Amino acid sequence: MIRDDLKAAMVAGMKAGEKDKVATIRLIQSEVKNKDIEARTGGEIADDDAHVTAVLQKMVKQRRESAEMFRKGGAEDRAAAEEAEITVIEQFLPAQMGDDEIEAAVAAIIADTGATGMKDMGRVMGEVRARHGAAIEPAKASAAAKKQLAG
Repeated sequence: MIRDDLKAAMVAGMKAGEKDKVATIRLIQSEVKNKDIEARTGGEIADDDAHVTAVLQKMVKQRRESAEMFRKGGAEDRAAAEEAEITVIEQFLPAQMGDDEIEAAVAAIIADTGATGMKDMGRVMGEVRARHGAAIEPAKASAAAKKQLAG
């Protein structure tokens, strides 16, 4: 389970004196705990690894956007710090599909669902999540679907 991996990495990081890595893992654990509380109050019960993976994917997306904004603003050191956090977070994500694999998977789903245009985008993305879950980064799958459905 991802939670066990996080705990083990936290202990190893503390023993090795990796302060930045430990700080990022603490952030991850905090976000996961917040999502747990949210799920409890909402009555939502999901597969634990899928639950944690969704939190990790959201964190990676937020940090990529932040790094891009810092670069545009000329704060290269802050962008590098965000990217360092991304590297730590991605260690706990399941293996992600490559760009070619994503293109092929989306093409297969489009063929299976009979999608013909952008109006079918929601149905295609729903099927992508159902079939591939955390193995595909949603932003990349969405871009591939848009490209293929547009023509």
